[in-house]
Order: sequence, then C-alpha cells, then structure tokens
Amino acid sequence: MLSALKYQLELFWLALSFFSRLPIPEKTPYSSDRMNRSGRYFALVGLLLGAICATCYSVLSLIFPAEVSIALTMVISLLLTGAFHEDGLTDMADGIGGGMTVERCLAIMKDSRIGTYGASALVMALLCKYLFLSTLVGYSNLFVVWLVGYGYSRAIAASLIFDMPYVSDLDTSKSKPLANKQTFSELCFLLLCGLLPCFWLGLPVVIALIGLAVVFRTLFKSWLMARIGGFTGDCLGAAQQIMELLIYLLLIAFAQYGFLTMGVIE
Repeated sequence: MLSALKYQLELFWLALSFFSRLPIPEKTPYSSDRMNRSGRYFALVGLLLGAICATCYSVLSLIFPAEVSIALTMVISLLLTGAFHEDGLTDMADGIGGGMTVERCLAIMKDSRIGTYGASALVMALLCKYLFLSTLVGYSNLFVVWLVGYGYSRAIAASLIFDMPYVSDLDTSKSKPLANKQTFSELCFLLLCGLLPCFWLGLPVVIALIGLAVVFRTLFKSWLMARIGGFTGDCLGAAQQIMELLIYLLLIAFAQYGFLTMGVIE
C-alpha cells in the first residue's frame, strides 16, 4: 500500500517537473514509462499552479489595485511555468502559419526564433488573458476562476494525447516522454481532476464548460489532423492556452447575465 502511494507521488513529482519550474525531490526516479504514466496528474499540476497564482493575487490585491495585481500574478505564472505553454502557442502559430507542408511546419516549430505569427499570437494571448481576468474581477471570486482556468484547460489539452498520433522527431522533441497514448482510465482521471473545481461555479456553468470542451477539442483535433496529421508538444501548449482563454470568455458571458455567482465561494 505504501509503495503504491509512493509510486503515485513520484509520478506527480515528474508531472510537476515537466510543467513547472517548481523543485521536486532530487532522488525522484525517472524513466520514459514513468513519464508517460505521470500524464494522469497534469490537471492536478494545473490546479496547484492555479492555487499558487490565486493566492499570490489575493495577497497582492491587499496592496495594489486589481488590474495591477492581475498583471503581477501573470508574471508570477510565467515564472512558475517558464512560459512553457506560451512557448508552445508561439511555436505552433509560427509553424502552422508559415509552413506550407507538414515537414516545413514541423521544422519551423523546432526553430527557437519567433516570427510574426508567433509574436502576434503571444501578444494577443497575454493581452486577452489580462483583459478577461480584469473583467471577471467585478463578477466572481478569482481564486475559483484561476483554479478552473488552469486545471480544466490542462486536462483538455492533455486529453489530445489519448487519440491522436504524435508527429515529430522523437529524438529532438521536448515532449518526447509524452509521445505514447494514455490509457482510458488515465484519461478519465485526468478529466475528472480538471472538471471537479468547475462545480464551484454551479451546474449550468459546468454543463456549458463540458460543451465548450467537446466543441473545442473536436475542432482543434480535426484542424491539427488536417494540417499536420497529429499533434506535437507545441500543439498541446497552444491547446492549453486557447482553452484557458475560452474558459474565461465563457465565464464572462455567464457573468453578463448574472449566472456566474451561483455556487461561487465568496
């Protein structure tokens, strides 16, 4: 029993090390198989990062105006993750925007330089995130919003591994450990962890978020299959960023009609 719990904790440490700059125990065992199995905890990592950001915002808002606190918390978030997902969005935008063939798209994604497509996507993503969160301040408890945005978006993005082929060079890809598919039980656990915090927002919002995820995942998967025939690590990062923004946008829409405060912890 204790050995099983230790194994699961070690998988969580691996997931945390892959998606954040937070320290983990030095003697955490690593293998490609363990890294693949750690995928079940990606949403939990998102929840932890969301909780840290929400706590930072709560403290900062005692000193600074809400808009300033949000901007500073976004900086903290980038430091926590090393801009990991933002980098994926930038690379995917450059690759798919500038490549006419699958081979060219993948080659551009691996290029460390940022082009016009990537810079535009990055700037707009950060600007929209700041604007959306600033708008939600007047309607809801941002602690819950951050948990939902960070946890649920990572669950949906990571779920693409389950039924999509990996289409990059395994020897040079930064997401090499994630190339294998998830098991169905791992997928269910991943989605459950991402969805649970959403219930704080009320059942109508939960249903809407599930519908949003189904539509986004279906369209994004179809688009990637048509463009490059599968996914890369950069595509997963882009999926997380886009899904996070869509979550905030959906919450704003609910807030406009007075539904967002239902079930929210004030």
